[in-house]
Amino acid sequence: MKSSRDQLMKIIEDDEGSTTAEFAMVTLAAVAFAGLLISILSSGDVRGMLMGLISKALSL
Repeated sequence: MKSSRDQLMKIIEDDEGSTTAEFAMVTLAAVAFAGLLISILSSGDVRGMLMGLISKALSL
């Protein structure tokens, strides 16, 4: 018969579902980073700088 300590250790060491939780956290971080990147790139100053850079590159 297993002791309560053995049962507790089995519960603590069980990592079932941890991959799903890690995947969810990485997905959430990627979405947050994408949102930040979109907000930075859609600002007027950055948009003007990028358009100038593209226009200069295409005129060469």
